[in-house]
Amino acid sequence: MSTSPPPTPPARPVLDDERRFKPIYSPCEWIEDYRPGGYHPVHLGDLFNNGQYRILRKLGDGSFSTVWLARDEVAARYVALKILVADASGQTNEVRMLRHLASSAAIEGKRHITQLLDEFEHRGPNGTHRCLVFEPMGPSVNTMVEELPQFNPRRFGMKVRYPPPMARSILKQCCQALAFLHENGVAHGDFHPGNMLFAVPDLDSVADEELLRQEENVRTASTSPPVERLDGKPDKWAPRYLCVAQPLAPFTHHDDAGFTIKLSDMGGAFFLTEPPSKPVLPIGLRPPELIVAGHVDKSLDIWSFGCLVFELVTGLPLFCVPGPRHEDDDHLLALNAEIGTLPDHLFSKWTTSSRYFTPDGRLYNCELGGVPEGKTEPLMVPQLSMEDMFDQAEVDIGEEEGRQVKKLIRRILQYDPAMRPSAAEILLDPWFAE
Repeated sequence: MSTSPPPTPPARPVLDDERRFKPIYSPCEWIEDYRPGGYHPVHLGDLFNNGQYRILRKLGDGSFSTVWLARDEVAARYVALKILVADASGQTNEVRMLRHLASSAAIEGKRHITQLLDEFEHRGPNGTHRCLVFEPMGPSVNTMVEELPQFNPRRFGMKVRYPPPMARSILKQCCQALAFLHENGVAHGDFHPGNMLFAVPDLDSVADEELLRQEENVRTASTSPPVERLDGKPDKWAPRYLCVAQPLAPFTHHDDAGFTIKLSDMGGAFFLTEPPSKPVLPIGLRPPELIVAGHVDKSLDIWSFGCLVFELVTGLPLFCVPGPRHEDDDHLLALNAEIGTLPDHLFSKWTTSSRYFTPDGRLYNCELGGVPEGKTEPLMVPQLSMEDMFDQAEVDIGEEEGRQVKKLIRRILQYDPAMRPSAAEILLDPWFAE
């Protein structure tokens, strides 16, 4: 085997034939993204900011960062350390938004948004990384549902979703957070369950030995197999191992009346006067005007909220868009079926609509991409409305409350952005006001 050092990996996303590592099948960030401009390699016990922050466990990861529980040795407290990829570290949008909210409404902001405590830069083999220090938070709404005692152990056929009172409380708190942001001139821009976090009530009061015992469990149970290059050479751009995310579920309250939800990740946020050209919102939560015309305003958050009312109550996404092949067609077909016929001003901008509709607007084909050449019969599938899908989910609520929820979703998901209610108006809806 050659003893020559490995070449520097490319400072761009890696193609399949350029992979340098053996596959890792643990649910972690992609190992090939440890490259110049990418993630910073982190190991448990690492120190940051001249020894101030000591890494204890991994809390999560995303396309642009990894997040770690750390001990602040100076302030004697636990914090969440978010380490951005080097390519995104020059962008200060998240810090800019958080500073604006802190200066305009600091006390109210603490109720609704995860708080920024510190920031610094760290230089590593993949570049200079912006590091943001936040208050530690518990699992996201996306993952906390799996920690509820009624779903442990999991049984075949079990519908894993929040109890209706808990779903309503989550949604109400998130709507209050959106109202706060919009009143202060900011849209969240990336509003989805992964960015809604359960608060951890006073983690610093947890006995040190309990958290350290949890830390030892993390060390032994949550690290993946060693990171190994295909050519057997050492790699200075990647860590020796990856860590599986271990949210702070054991220290999080989740009873129906005693939990707090805050919004996190303001990296996609924008001032209402400065809408972005390309928001980062997940595909299935995009409003129709964004899909066909690229239009963005604060009603982006409102549309996403309407979709999530359905999702949190039923446990199912309203619009499941696997993507990326024909993702816009897939989404628009679902909108047409579940919400209603697209109005002319949107339909006319759907450039591929003729693959599915006759010139007089009649649906004749549901096969993405159009009827394949040589196929005589187009594909047709049942067209279910949002209400039909809601009823099929068999939510454990009374008939009257079910009508309330469906009416609220229908009120929010209007094709005309100007007709959608504001977050403050949604909070006055009978379902939330009770």
